This record gives sequence, structure tokens and C-alpha cells, in this order.
Amino acid sequence: MSTYTSLWQRHWILERNSILLLLGILIVIAIGGLVEVVPLFYLRSTIETAPGMRPYTPLELAGRDIYVREGCYLCHSQMIRALRDEVERYGHYSLAAESMYDHPFQWGSKRNGPDLARVGGKYSDDWHRDHLLDPRSVVPASIMPAYPWLFTTDLDHSHIADDMKVQALLGVPYSDEMIANAAADVRTQATNDAPDAAALVKRYPKAQARDFAGNPAHITEADALIAYLQMLGTLVDFKLYDDKANIR
Repeated sequence: MSTYTSLWQRHWILERNSILLLLGILIVIAIGGLVEVVPLFYLRSTIETAPGMRPYTPLELAGRDIYVREGCYLCHSQMIRALRDEVERYGHYSLAAESMYDHPFQWGSKRNGPDLARVGGKYSDDWHRDHLLDPRSVVPASIMPAYPWLFTTDLDHSHIADDMKVQALLGVPYSDEMIANAAADVRTQATNDAPDAAALVKRYPKAQARDFAGNPAHITEADALIAYLQMLGTLVDFKLYDDKANIR
């Protein structure tokens, strides 16, 4: 019996037994996956860093949770591809490091609305308030629903320190000081001319502190969401990454 015939007979056993074939496929896929993935956890060259990136402030983190809760990621992506039309429309293409503190990341899978990766500072707080209350008042062709309850619902930030502890377990570099001052930092960032604003900015460089939702008497969910949106794309100096050769 030739070697070819012997190998064919062994393979025939797999083809005739669906369970053995399934087990064989799973074993091969597992080995291939481990060979591809495991080295990424140990090679420093695969870990991109970007100057300026920092963890979310407690208010921004709460706003991100609201963003996810309301399903904003279903219609808005946060990933600008390195294609000329994308860059000309939305801004500098996205860097992997911009998502390093996202659990889970908000790249999105489709766009019914524009990409939001560079929306921070593009519009005023007034524009965001009008857009959330009545999207068609600022974008007549918008199909986005209104979110008026965000302006009447006080932000529950009693658990924000616990949220940050969980993020720290996932690798986000929240210090003990950041966690201890979490609730106070929420109030500071959502207040105009807060006396502790300097300490907030020291902990979180480029943090913006003001009344985002236009209601100084209350810290609402709208404050948190607008604070999060106004931060997107503002942390990294993209002039350091300008390379038109990468834009095809």
C-alpha cells in the first residue's frame, strides 16, 4: 500500500465521521488562533501609544455609558478610515491608541449619521443641546430621535467610583487619587467657574469644566453626554501624525 493511499484512508475516516471532523476543525482553528494572537500580548511593538491620551474623566465616563445605553453606536461610528474622502469629511484618520481605554470600543459597524470621532469642539454646547432636544432644528434632514429626558434626568453618579475601579481592573490607569475624587470631579466638571477646576485639569489634562446642559441647578445626564461628545478627538495632537502618504 502506497503512502498516498494510507493518508487518503486516514482522511476518509474524518470525512465519514462528522464529530471527528468537527473536533479536528476546532483543534486546527484553536492552534492557528493561538499562534496569531498570543504573541501580540508580549510584543511591545504592537502596542501603540499616542501623546495626550488619558483616561476619561468621571463625567465623561458617565457620558460614555449613556452614549452606549441609548444605542448611539448603532448609527454613529467612531472610526475614520485612512481614505482621502473620509479624512476630508471627518478629519484625521483614527489611531488605534484612541480606543485604548474603551471597554468596549465604539468603532461601530454602520453610519446612519456622521462619524463622531472628531466631533469634540466642532459644535457649541448650545448646538448639542438643540440637537438632542430636537435634531431637525439644526439638521433638517436628520432621522435621529430626540432625547429630551436627558435634560430632566439628574445624573446618578453615586456609583461612578465603582465604575472606575472596574475600568482599572481592565487596564485603565485610574489612580487611587482619581477614584477617591470621582464624585467631586463630576460636580466640578459640570459647574461653571468651579474652584477645584485646576485640580481636575491636573488629573485629566484638557478636561473641559462648565455647565454643559444649560441648567446650573442640576447635573443631568445631558451634562455627561455632552461632556463626552465635546472631548472626542480633542486629546491627541494630530499634527504629529500627518502623513499624506498614508491617505490613499
